[in-house]
Amino acid sequence: MTASAEALADAFGRAAALLAGADSVAVLTGAGISTDSGIPDFRGPQGVWTRDPAAERRSNITTYIADPQVRRDAWRIRAESAMFSAAPNEGHRALTHLGDRLHTLVTQNIDGLHLQAGTPADRLVEIHGTVHRWECVDCGARGPMEEALERVRSGEVDPPCPICGGIMKSATILFGQSLVAADLARAERAAAEAEVLLAIGTSLSVFPVAGMVPIAVTAGRPVIIVNAQPTEMDELAEVVLQGSATELLPALIP
Repeated sequence: MTASAEALADAFGRAAALLAGADSVAVLTGAGISTDSGIPDFRGPQGVWTRDPAAERRSNITTYIADPQVRRDAWRIRAESAMFSAAPNEGHRALTHLGDRLHTLVTQNIDGLHLQAGTPADRLVEIHGTVHRWECVDCGARGPMEEALERVRSGEVDPPCPICGGIMKSATILFGQSLVAADLARAERAAAEAEVLLAIGTSLSVFPVAGMVPIAVTAGRPVIIVNAQPTEMDELAEVVLQGSATELLPALIP
C-alpha cells in the first residue's frame, strides 16, 4: 500500500469511527452530493457558473426583477432542466441510514433529492429553498413548479403570478435575498448540538451557512469533510476525505 493510500485508509477509518460512535450527527450538503445524479455544481471545473458566467446573473434577485430577458432565459432553462427528472444517488440514500441519529440535515441544494431519498422533512433544512415550488416576489403566493413550467411550455415566456400578476420565480434564495432566519437558526443550533458535523460536497465558501463548521469546532464537536476538492475549511476539520460522496458515504454509513 502506498503512503497516500495508507493516509486515505487511516482518514477513512477515523471518520467511520467518529460517525459510528455518535448518537447525533448534523449534516451539511452542497452541490457535490448531487453531481452523480446529473446535476452540475456551480464553482467546480465543469460548474454552471464556470461554463456560463451569465448563469450567475440569473441568480441575482435585483437583476432577475429588473431584466425581463434574464427572467425569460431563466424560465426557458428551468423548462429544459434535468433537475426535475433527476433521482437520488447512493450518497443521498446513505445519509438516510443515519436514522434517528440524524440531528438535522442542512442542504444548500435546491433539487429536492434528499426528500426523495427519504430524509424526514422535519429533520431537513433546505437553506436555499426549493426549485420544486414557484413563488411571487410581489404577493408571496406559492405553488407547484410544474404548474408554472406547463405555462412556459405552452408559450408564456415570463409567466406572471396567477394571483396578482406580479413577477414569479422559483422558491429559492437568490443572491441579494436573506436566508430564512428560522432555517439559519436551526442550522447553527444543529452545528453546536450534534456530536459530529459531517460536511459533504460543499466548498464551504458561502456564508452564513459555511459558518456551521467554525460553530461546531467552537463547541468542541469534530468535523468531517467529504469533498472532491480541497475546501476553505479543511484545516478546521478532524478528518478530510477527498473523493466522491457517492462512493464514500455508503461505506462510511453502512
